[in-house]
Amino acid sequence: MPVTLRSQHLHDPIVAHARKDIPSLRQEMTVLEALTTIRQHGVGERIIYFYVLDAENRLVGVLPTRRLLTTDLEKRLADIMINQVIVIPQIATVLEACEFFVMHKFFAFPVVDEQKHIVGVVDIGLFTEEVLDLAEREQSDAVFEAIGLRISQVNETSPIRAFRFRFPWLLTTIGSGLVCALLTSFFEATLAQSLVLAFFLTLVLGLGESVSIQSMTVAIQTLRFTRPTFHWYAQSLKREATTALFLGGACGVVVAIIVWAWRGEPMPALVIGSGILCSMGAACLVGLSVPALLHAFRLDPKIAAGPLTLAITDTLTLLFYFTLATVLL
Repeated sequence: MPVTLRSQHLHDPIVAHARKDIPSLRQEMTVLEALTTIRQHGVGERIIYFYVLDAENRLVGVLPTRRLLTTDLEKRLADIMINQVIVIPQIATVLEACEFFVMHKFFAFPVVDEQKHIVGVVDIGLFTEEVLDLAEREQSDAVFEAIGLRISQVNETSPIRAFRFRFPWLLTTIGSGLVCALLTSFFEATLAQSLVLAFFLTLVLGLGESVSIQSMTVAIQTLRFTRPTFHWYAQSLKREATTALFLGGACGVVVAIIVWAWRGEPMPALVIGSGILCSMGAACLVGLSVPALLHAFRLDPKIAAGPLTLAITDTLTLLFYFTLATVLL
């Protein structure tokens, strides 16, 4: 019977949850010899794949059960096995092993040590009962992770411990707020010249934050299963930037028309619309880049990305907004 996985085990070594009834065969065997060995010695329960070993007991191939049963009896296993084997290293965690099932869609994976000796096998039965529960929790976890907080860090914990987890990320928000206040003070004369800019400041900041969080969420989901390479970053940036261009252009035009119709001032309307376009483009860049950098430095992007992304986005939004206003007004 498979071990039932629980959320507290997600960071356990996968080898602690792997089955030890390893269905292994020798590469020099024929299909007939392999079938005879299976009948004589058995290979345990829930067999999906047979793993082929060399003389030093190193993994050299994998053999699906169907291929073994339907191939000519005189064929050697070395000739019919699949040479490219996707393995899970024994130092991987249960959570990292889950990603293998999502990425590669196989029903089982061998767990190997540094010498490619099999130390266990994990199959999808280990995860099926937990996946639905995890999916439900992730919907609520995502909200808290976006502001720099894990539910597991504050559930059933003391107020002091909860304070320690939450306060550092609030400092990030305070810091960005002070920077934004300082930037605004530099453009005090611009605001005095056109008060309507202040009316729409919250709207411009909100649109930039929305786009940055959307881009950040897409990046984090992708980085669960993809290594951040320059090619991936360039392709993702092209896609997100094009989307942000359309979104920023549409939102900028709508708001500019509203400002012009309401106040009858074309230049402030142009500044606000252009500021929305620029801020949403920058927000897309920040939302994609911050998780990628954190992942590249082996930091947890799900926790740190939210506060950093919002802080940088707010700063850039104000910088673009007031610079445009100073130049055009």
